[in-house]
Amino acid sequence: MTEAARVCAECLSVPYSKVCRYREKENDLLIEAGHGWHAGVIGNVVSRADVTSPQGRAFITGKPSICNDLRDDNDLKLPSFYVEHGIVSTIDVIIKGSDDQPYGVLEIDNAQQHDYDQHDIDFLTGFANVLAEAVATSARTGVLQRTIERMKVLVAEKDRLLDQKKVLAEELQHRVRNNLQLVYGMLSKQLDDTPDKAGQRGIRAISRRVSTLAQVYDHLLGSEMTRTTDFGSYLRSLCLNLAEIQAAPDGGVTLTCDSDAIVLDLDVVTALGIVVAEVVTNSYDHAFPGGKKGSIIVSVRRVDGDIATMTISDDGTGFLAKTESKRHGLGLVRRLVEQVRGSATIDSEHGTIWTIKIPVDRIAFAS
Repeated sequence: MTEAARVCAECLSVPYSKVCRYREKENDLLIEAGHGWHAGVIGNVVSRADVTSPQGRAFITGKPSICNDLRDDNDLKLPSFYVEHGIVSTIDVIIKGSDDQPYGVLEIDNAQQHDYDQHDIDFLTGFANVLAEAVATSARTGVLQRTIERMKVLVAEKDRLLDQKKVLAEELQHRVRNNLQLVYGMLSKQLDDTPDKAGQRGIRAISRRVSTLAQVYDHLLGSEMTRTTDFGSYLRSLCLNLAEIQAAPDGGVTLTCDSDAIVLDLDVVTALGIVVAEVVTNSYDHAFPGGKKGSIIVSVRRVDGDIATMTISDDGTGFLAKTESKRHGLGLVRRLVEQVRGSATIDSEHGTIWTIKIPVDRIAFAS
């Protein structure tokens, strides 16, 4: 976490950053790790987990918090180290935890007044998501370290190309895709060097998610840089790739995809793409034991009113799992669906059917 804080500060060109861990018993946020602070701050200083501190606001509301000038906010009751370090501007985002309780908050601090915007929040949120994965899978810190270094290279290249928007739209997409493929290759090499079965399963799961993200950029190549894309077209491409990866020699299990043309925000496309990859892979792995034949169907439909519906079904053996269970990828799938303000239900009595509903106010249908 200390190294992650250093890289985060360096990427955003600020002198300070910190990782604050929530302590439920004390109801406060302890500075667990950080970069740039005087001796005695890390591991000792706490902030109240309420709206009287920047990190407390982010933690309580669950939303990013920007303070472009702390001197203008009279409602804050800041620990003394803010004044001692001359902190003026901050951004705070949530670090997700393993359940409904966030792990804590990631904050960057600037001794110079700076007007931060949504682009800074997007980067910091993405970085916090990587950090959350590191907290949850600390045994794989070597893989994470290389991933952070690769992210730093991408950010540096992004800054260099900001004045070339058309070139950026093409070049950045190529580079992100290529670097994700490079990370995928690094994970594959790590898989070969990992002898234990549990470690192999964890690395395969991360590899699958990296591959799914890479396909988002494959789908964007050749288009203008926008915040939306056709989810239906992306989904068909994703399912073709999953079918190629999972196909058995005898072709006993078929995967088909049928989707309306629906334009979605890229964050929603990314989250739902990982959901589809997780559920479809789970069906391949568990629904057809002993070489049993069957089919998997992915469908997305426009609906009247305020909801779009995606179903992922198989005609396999089904399974029993509690609502809060982490088995069969349920925990990750539910978190991703909640992230896009959707809902998910499962019917697993005869085969398995996932029904995922997405609110229309987060999407726009193609004409």
